Amino acid sequence: MPVTVSFVGQKGGVGKSTLARAFAAVAARGKLKAKLVDLDLNQQTSVRWATTRAARGSTFPVDAEAFSTIEDALAHSQSVDLVIVDTPGHASPETLEIARKSHVVVLPTGASTDDLYPTVLLLYELEQMGIPKDRLAVALCRLLELREEHAARKYVNTAGYETLHGSIPERAGYRSAHNQGQSLTETTDQALNRRARTLMESLLEKVLVQLKASKPCEKQTGNGSIA
Repeated sequence: MPVTVSFVGQKGGVGKSTLARAFAAVAARGKLKAKLVDLDLNQQTSVRWATTRAARGSTFPVDAEAFSTIEDALAHSQSVDLVIVDTPGHASPETLEIARKSHVVVLPTGASTDDLYPTVLLLYELEQMGIPKDRLAVALCRLLELREEHAARKYVNTAGYETLHGSIPERAGYRSAHNQGQSLTETTDQALNRRARTLMESLLEKVLVQLKASKPCEKQTGNGSIA
């Protein structure tokens, strides 16, 4: 059974695809067998990014495929170690099902109240629907200054939810990398790469904690190891 990490949100443009691609690229560099799942059949931005990456001869290609549902995606991903789910730019009834089938659910958000309020609202809704709080995390993205990061982190933490360490600033270098099939950790600016790696490492640590916590349950139910 593969490890599943999903990126969800109430709105588009806050960093879901950006972070999903970065985590997939990190997995590829780590020689994990991973699949980047794109659940937005209309746009398929992650699939197009992966195609560009392959066409430019990346040493670490990313396997990306579009599906209509999380059930279809997981059914076609049983041979991989890691499934990374990039969801459409809005929450839907499918969002809860995605969260239920994920070991970690990441909600990217910008620093404005227009971004933070719906993010915390979705966190609350997921928790009320039975998703354990320790499987949920917020990633701060598209920041302009350190003061914004501190205020956004306080907003989320005060609401009782976790923010991943690190943040992603709004920089042209990241967009340029994406245009060439590269990720947040693969820009030409090493300072930007370091910032992105901090967040990716924080996410990886959370995934490992969730895997460790879930293993006893797996053994008790007889479903086998998920690692």
